[in-house]
Amino acid sequence: MKRLLPALAALLTALPAAAQQARTWANPVDVDYKYNFEQTHQGVSYRTGADPVIVLHRDRYFLFQTLADGYWTSENLVDWTYVQPDKWPFNGHVAPAAVSDGERLYLMQSAFEPRPLLVSEHPETGHWEWHTRQLPPVPGAVSRGEEGRYGDAGLPEGKLPPGPWDPGLFIDDDGRWYLYWGSSNVYPIYGAEIDPTPPVRFLSEPVALGRLHPDIHGWERFGRDHSGGQPDGTPIRPFIEGAWMTKQGGRYYLQYGAPGTEFNAYANGVWVSDSPLGPFEYADYNPVSYKPGGFVEGAGHGSTFQDRHGNWWNTGTPWIGHNWRFERRIAIFPGGFTPGGQMWFTSRFGDYPQRMPTGRVSDPESLFTGWFPLSYRAGATASSTKGDYTPDRAVDENPRTFWVAGRNAAGETLTLDLGGVKRVHAVQVNYADHESGIYAERPDIRTRFRLLWSRDSENWQVFADLSDSDRDRPNAYIEGETSVDARFIRYEHGEVAAANLAISDLRVFGTSDEPAPQTPTFRVRRTDPRDAAVTVEPVPGALGYNIRWGVAPDRLFHTYQIYADALADRDNRLDIRALTAGVDYWFAVEAFSPGGVSELSEVVAVPAEK
Repeated sequence: MKRLLPALAALLTALPAAAQQARTWANPVDVDYKYNFEQTHQGVSYRTGADPVIVLHRDRYFLFQTLADGYWTSENLVDWTYVQPDKWPFNGHVAPAAVSDGERLYLMQSAFEPRPLLVSEHPETGHWEWHTRQLPPVPGAVSRGEEGRYGDAGLPEGKLPPGPWDPGLFIDDDGRWYLYWGSSNVYPIYGAEIDPTPPVRFLSEPVALGRLHPDIHGWERFGRDHSGGQPDGTPIRPFIEGAWMTKQGGRYYLQYGAPGTEFNAYANGVWVSDSPLGPFEYADYNPVSYKPGGFVEGAGHGSTFQDRHGNWWNTGTPWIGHNWRFERRIAIFPGGFTPGGQMWFTSRFGDYPQRMPTGRVSDPESLFTGWFPLSYRAGATASSTKGDYTPDRAVDENPRTFWVAGRNAAGETLTLDLGGVKRVHAVQVNYADHESGIYAERPDIRTRFRLLWSRDSENWQVFADLSDSDRDRPNAYIEGETSVDARFIRYEHGEVAAANLAISDLRVFGTSDEPAPQTPTFRVRRTDPRDAAVTVEPVPGALGYNIRWGVAPDRLFHTYQIYADALADRDNRLDIRALTAGVDYWFAVEAFSPGGVSELSEVVAVPAEK
């Protein structure tokens, strides 16, 4: 026993150190998002990423997305390397499906007619084979464009829209394969069993598995904050898409994205069944992944996966929508399943730095570092400015506003005054595509810069140096080798390939010595079976608030993050329009600042209207 004690002590000493060595990251995911060619003739240039699928294959992660002409691989979910494949018949594929059987990774595209299915044992090499050059046609599907002849009434019974668009592949524990698909504001999500043996065939007729019901499910209403329509008030039916199947605890969770990718309310929901083809029941705790507020807005249309440690993650598609309504990025959120089988993913502080786990994590919310945006509304000055694109636009936590330098030249600077000495841990440089003039990939697309820090704005030291970077990092997240006590942070420009140097937000993350805010008080009332109005009493010193709710007092998994000044502009009232009619909810509020997070308020029951 005496010999064991020193060894045990050494182990206990080492564990906190190992935890401290965990890498951090922040949404949007730091990959080299590709420039889109779709708006070439309209003169609209922008980077984009959407509809992410992450698959763990042979102990590596593979990330596929819409319109990338390739994909990314990672060993740790933090550092991603782009892979240019040797076979890519997809013309910049949209909303891909990917699945691993443990030995081989399979990949297919969205399509309106039969297209190929690729397979690779080692996709990190970029080498792919044809599993089949042409998949079978969807039984009962009409040809592309034919469905338009039937108008709003839809296709006659027995007929399906062209597809499979927005596909999802699933291999059950018994080795049987299933295909799910659908993207429409008219038609449902479909599913069918398939035989993967080349040339691949359908083993069952397609089954309609589920539709949207925005009259009952508030979060399924289209528009910003589920307004039900376009910004001009034009009503529009919501879209359902992004089918993805997960099996856990013997139950099948069919994930879908809704109500539309263009706004902040994009989210993922699930239907649950005891069979891979249903019948499915709507989960009254929906949506399972939801992020309507903050710098990163939107969480819909993605995938659910387990990392190599067994932790659960959900991917999604945040919205930017400045250059074009489909200008987007990629995000991942941790979560899991409750003992009762509720699927959930947390977006609480979901665009602030998180620790990437190096083992199994019991509480996904514990991954939050406690680092807050010291840069929000900080004093900002620049070496030059183009037009009305002033430096203050780079500190407003809004990806649709940005500073533009007078010249795209090395040496241009953007300097933030944090208002006092703060502990700085990480910086995220988010570039904006302002009249970039790029419509396809080129070898010279890269971002180069330095980050400097100072206590007095005269003596500067290097926080990070990316002067020799050879990759593009539109959302570059850099954790310092050590934290620094700084008042001033400076971006010093090196190079971007775009015509203009534009930064949407220079986000500085850290802490201060100020105390955490006091616990807020609030009032909440149901204003509609699908809506609740939350009024918060302002807390002195609060940077912002998390409005939290859920279907049980200990399951407040939904979060709407809003900054204190933005809430004040709304008379301290926030309307939550994401409830399900007939379901009881519980609400609470917490305040946060660089000094920390307040105690959670009283949890208030908000029963369904009878």
